Amino acid sequence: MSDPIIRIAARGDGVSKAGKHVAFAVPGDLLLDDGTIQPGPGHQLPPCRHFPLCGGCRLQHLTDAAYADYCASRIIGALAQHGLESEVRPTYLSLPRSRRRATLRALRAGGMVQLGFNEAGTNRIVDLKECQILDPRLFAMLGPLRKLLATILPTKRSGEVQLTLADQGVDLGLKGVSIEGYEGAMALNDFAEVNGLARLSIDDGIGPETRYEPGPVTVTLGGIAVALPSGAFLQATADGEAALVASVREAIGDAQRPIDLFAGLGTFALSVGGKVTAAEAARDVALALMTSARALEVQHRDLYRRPLDSAELAAFDAVILDPPRSGALDQVKQIAASGVTRVAYVSCNPATFARDAEVLVGGGYTLDWVRPVGQFRWSTHVELASKFSRG
Repeated sequence: MSDPIIRIAARGDGVSKAGKHVAFAVPGDLLLDDGTIQPGPGHQLPPCRHFPLCGGCRLQHLTDAAYADYCASRIIGALAQHGLESEVRPTYLSLPRSRRRATLRALRAGGMVQLGFNEAGTNRIVDLKECQILDPRLFAMLGPLRKLLATILPTKRSGEVQLTLADQGVDLGLKGVSIEGYEGAMALNDFAEVNGLARLSIDDGIGPETRYEPGPVTVTLGGIAVALPSGAFLQATADGEAALVASVREAIGDAQRPIDLFAGLGTFALSVGGKVTAAEAARDVALALMTSARALEVQHRDLYRRPLDSAELAAFDAVILDPPRSGALDQVKQIAASGVTRVAYVSCNPATFARDAEVLVGGGYTLDWVRPVGQFRWSTHVELASKFSRG
């Protein structure tokens, strides 16, 4: 007898009706008696030659419809664990080859440089010959980088390559490399010029040091060019960012005095109306926002150590919340005790979002809707935007 696959677990395995975990199975597939899979309508031929070894993607065997369902199911399941349910809107999926930031691993051995993502579950590097997720402008850097790393990456030691698309081009950060003397410095400068880099930074273990930057490096958010510190967080895709921004704007409506908590470089603060306050803990990021967007009121504040309390929140008519993966439990407790009527919560972790949502609902809010956003296409990483309100 066959055993139907009914869902995909958080780490990407298919789960059958009998509870068996099956790698690379999709809801609608059938697990046959001999252990093989009979593909269903949600199964597709993976588009990349490196799948399934490459850890950059875990779910390329899913059709777009099946992957969108997976993203939604992660959120529905997380909410159900906390006794919650809500309207879950259609999933927005970023396009292939649209990722504008990535961290790759590099290894020099036997006169060759391997450069790519780690193999899933290991430290082995998959040397990328193609990539279905990276923006072509980032992928185009891999060939020149292999030649550079062959001269500056110590033998049999791994390094790290950080690639980000800024307004001026590729912002490149390197870790684990060895730059010696004047000739080494000039080689870096030549590489940056020839390849039209926006910036090149080296991290020797104490943070990135800029070695090449012909002009200020910026990223445009809400129509404003904001200074981009090395390594600063940026939404993974421009179209995914736009989907999240649209959701946040809908969630807070015509709020005149919103506050953006965990504001980062101002992705949301610079894209909504009213007199906006932005709170951010990272000093360099807060300073970049202060100097680039003077119309904002920016608070340099660690919201984990010192969340805004309910009395402080009384000055605002809407809250935008976009915390790290660990969520924002202490801050959410203060919001739940406040009189703020609208909350737009953006999350990159359905589990901590659901935990925090339970606190908000317990404080009198209604979870009106959730929208899944798949910026990290074909991965198990699910993001979302949501609206909470109360009368």
